[in-house]
Amino acid sequence: MSHAFAPTDVRKWWALTALSIAALMVALDATVINIALPRAQLDLGFSSANRQWLITAYALAFGSLLLLGGRLSDLWGRRNALIVGLTGFALASAVGGSAETFSVLVSARAVQGAFGALLAPAALAALTTTFGDPQQRAKAFSIYGAIGGSGAATGLLLGGALTQWASWRWCLYINLAFAALALVGVALFVPHGRREHPTNLDVPGALLSSTGLVFIVYGLGHVVTSSWGDSLTWGSLVIGAVLLVLFAFNQRRAKSPLLPLRILVNRVRGGSLVALFITSIGIFGISLFLAYYLQTTIGYSPLRTGVAFLPMVVALALSAFVASARLLAKVGPRPLVPTGMILGMMGMVLFTKLTVNANYFSDVLPGLVVTGLGLGLIFAPAVASATAGVEAKDAGAASALVNTTQQIGGSMGTALLNTIAVSVSARAARARPAQLGRATREGVLAQLHATLHGYAVAFWWAAGLFGVGAVVTFALLESGVADLEGDPLLPR
Repeated sequence: MSHAFAPTDVRKWWALTALSIAALMVALDATVINIALPRAQLDLGFSSANRQWLITAYALAFGSLLLLGGRLSDLWGRRNALIVGLTGFALASAVGGSAETFSVLVSARAVQGAFGALLAPAALAALTTTFGDPQQRAKAFSIYGAIGGSGAATGLLLGGALTQWASWRWCLYINLAFAALALVGVALFVPHGRREHPTNLDVPGALLSSTGLVFIVYGLGHVVTSSWGDSLTWGSLVIGAVLLVLFAFNQRRAKSPLLPLRILVNRVRGGSLVALFITSIGIFGISLFLAYYLQTTIGYSPLRTGVAFLPMVVALALSAFVASARLLAKVGPRPLVPTGMILGMMGMVLFTKLTVNANYFSDVLPGLVVTGLGLGLIFAPAVASATAGVEAKDAGAASALVNTTQQIGGSMGTALLNTIAVSVSARAARARPAQLGRATREGVLAQLHATLHGYAVAFWWAAGLFGVGAVVTFALLESGVADLEGDPLLPR
C-alpha cells in the first residue's frame, strides 16, 4: 500500500476506536445499573415494585426510537448524529447520577435511552460506510462486534465494581468519561460528510413504528412482573403488532420511508437478523439467570459476580478477533454463524447441569467459555452481513434495524425465559409442599432445587433456540466475500 493511503487507514482505525467506545457505553448501560439497584433503592427510598422501571425506562425509549434514530442519522449525517447522541447521553447520565428523587432518576434513564437510540445506529452506520475493503471490514466488525457483544457482561462487572468501591451514582457518572473520549474521537476522525439522504422525514412512519415498538417492548417487560395471560401484557403486544403492520403498509407508500422495504428483501440480511435476534435472547438469559445463581445460590458478592463473567468476555473477544477477523473476509458468514450457534447451544446445555453445590471452575466456567466462543463467531459476521450491500443513504436505517432486532430479542428473551423459569420453579415447589413448609435446611434446599430446576428448563429452551438458529442461518446465509457495491455476498 502506498504511503498516500496510510494516514487515511490510520484515521479509519482511530474512528473505529471512538465508535466502539460509543457502542460499549450504550450496550453496558442496559445492565450496568442492575447490580446497583438495591443501593439506589436504599438511597432514594423507592419501592421494589418501581425498581424495574429504571431498567424498563431505558429499554422502552431505546427500543422504540431506534428506527427513528437510524433515519435521523441518514438525514443529519453520521458525524452530527454521533455528536448530538453522545452529548445528550452524557448530560442525561449526569442528571441521573445526581438525582435525589426516583422520578428524576427514571426520567434520566428514559432520556439516556432516547439518545442511545440515535447514537447506536449512527455509530454502526458510520462503521459501515467507513470500511469498504472486505479484509479491513471483517477486522473492524470483529472488534466492534466483540465490544458490543460483551457489553451486557461488562456492564455487570463495571456495575459491581463501582457499586462496591464507590457509589451506585458512578454507574451513571462513568458515562461522562466514555462520552468524552468518544466525542474527541468522533470530532477528530469521523469525516464531516454531507447529509446522506437529503429528503423529508417520514413523520407518520416515525409515529407508527415508535408507538408500536413502545407497546411491544412494554408488553415484553410487563410479562416479567405479571404473566402472559395478563390483559395489559397481551393487550400491549396486540396493539404493538397492529401498529407495526400498519407501519409496514405505510412504508410501501411513503416517499421517504423510515425503513425502506428494499433493505429487508435479502436472504443473507434476513439470516443475519435471525442470528442476532436469537443470540440476544440467549445472552440476556445468561446474564439474568447466572447473575441470580451466583449471588443467591453460591453467595457471590456483586463485584465477584461481575468478575465471574470475565471469561465469557475474554472468550468472546478472542473468538471475534482471531476467528472472525481472519476468516470472515475469506469464507463469509455461513461457516461461522451456524458454528457459533452450535457452540451457544452446547454452552446452554452445560448450564442445565448447575447444582446447589456447584464449583465455579468445574461447573460454571466451561459453559461461559464455550458460550463466549460461540457468541464471538456470531456477532461480528452477523452484524457485518446485515449491513453489507446497503446504499449509503440507507446505512442508518439498516443499522437501526440491526439494533432494533437485538433490543427486541433481548426484551423477549428476558420475558420468555424468566416466565418459563418462574412457572417451572413454582410447579416444582408445589410438588414438594411438605418440605418447603419447613423452616429448616431441608426446606431451604427444596426451594433451591425448585429454583434451579426452573433455570435448567429455561436453559434447555435457550439451547433449543440456538439449535433452531443453527439450522436457519445455515439455510439462509451464504459463503463468500462481502461486496459493498452490489449483492452483500459474492458466492465462491
